[in-house]
Amino acid sequence: MEESIIIIGSNGQIGTELATALRLKYGEKSVVTSDIRQPNVPSQGPFEIVNVLDKERLQSLFEKYKPTQVYLLAAVLSAVGEQHPKMAWDLNMIGLLNVLDLSVSYKVSKVFWPSSIAVFGPHSPKEETPQYCIMDPNTVYGFSKQAGERWCEYYFNKYGLDVRSIRYPGLISWKTAPGGGTTDYAIHIFHEALRNGTYASFLSAETRLPMLYMEDAIRGTLQLMDAPAEKLTIRSSYNLTGLSFTPEELAEAIKLHIPTFSITYTKNDPRQAIANGWPSSINDEYARKDWNWKPQFNLSTLTEEMINNLKKI
Repeated sequence: MEESIIIIGSNGQIGTELATALRLKYGEKSVVTSDIRQPNVPSQGPFEIVNVLDKERLQSLFEKYKPTQVYLLAAVLSAVGEQHPKMAWDLNMIGLLNVLDLSVSYKVSKVFWPSSIAVFGPHSPKEETPQYCIMDPNTVYGFSKQAGERWCEYYFNKYGLDVRSIRYPGLISWKTAPGGGTTDYAIHIFHEALRNGTYASFLSAETRLPMLYMEDAIRGTLQLMDAPAEKLTIRSSYNLTGLSFTPEELAEAIKLHIPTFSITYTKNDPRQAIANGWPSSINDEYARKDWNWKPQFNLSTLTEEMINNLKKI
């Protein structure tokens, strides 16, 4: 059967690169991108303006394209969510329920929804955080993602909807701007290193967080979506990781390419408190076992890719 794919929230960091990958795989006309505003770069295939909170407009999108796969990427991220908590909750939660309801009604074959390491909290294990453990997120982004995981598993169990999800760590990409997350320093630092030769980090030197290069993230997402349903044992959201590092370690890796680069650290940034509640490393054994996940980028190769590609822009 020919695929009809809708990406909701396609203008963001993940959506931009995911759309390219899906169009290479299924053809430009098979992938419909959508967002609340036109993309900065003209779409290479069908594009629709849609607000995920407008269920009537969303339904017209489903009716027009009869999707076999839906990727819901529209979300308010951690740092922005703390500035606008009720808006973040509404977008992250009501938007998900709208898509789940319509996916059941239109018999969508597969739905993808991203969760995050923000579902973990101050009492979750910090090192090698397992798939199942105490989860006490203390940010709106975190507990909206935690609630979303429960809804995804509920719709799978109650309605048989094939929902698949990944708990993304910090995502690093040179192609698109970050969307307001706490891990975004790991993107800004490269831009500032090349532009000014220095960077003021809002996280402390020793703050270790899990990260993933975007190329790995897209590959992992497609791997999960291609996996046979009977192989999947997680219907909430899979732990996934690539590497973990601190701002100091990343700065040292950058200095190997830009010897004059320097880093400073600001204090009392609210994003530090968010990061303090998150894991420093993730155990993703279920992803490795169920669908053969294995990252390809380490700190050295990630740094080289970021610097070489940003120099060309």
